[in-house]
Amino acid sequence: MSEAFRARVADICSAMPGSEVSDPWGGGHDAYKVAGKMYACIGAITPGVAVKCADIETAEMLKQVGAAAHAPYFHKSWVLVAEDADGDELRHRIETSYDIVRAKLPRKVRDALPARPAMEAG
Repeated sequence: MSEAFRARVADICSAMPGSEVSDPWGGGHDAYKVAGKMYACIGAITPGVAVKCADIETAEMLKQVGAAAHAPYFHKSWVLVAEDADGDELRHRIETSYDIVRAKLPRKVRDALPARPAMEAG
């Protein structure tokens, strides 16, 4: 796993309101969470970042078209975006994952988070 990729992911995730990073399992994992719920994770060994999709069908479609791969140890609605993914695609997948997780937070928790610029227009 390249440090440059970790830095790219960190830059994107740190811009998400309320985002926090931790290493819950030890050994060099970067788990990005909003209000304690994970939306992106970089493993210690597997190259890429795991992100949540809206549903299993979306995850399967992304895998079928080669935009993502199976994310080991995660639910079927998660995919692994490769290190060599286009910058815009990487950003889109991380932001979409964040939005999915944020939308499922309790309303009181969501309302306490600052708005994300892309969310304000929606």
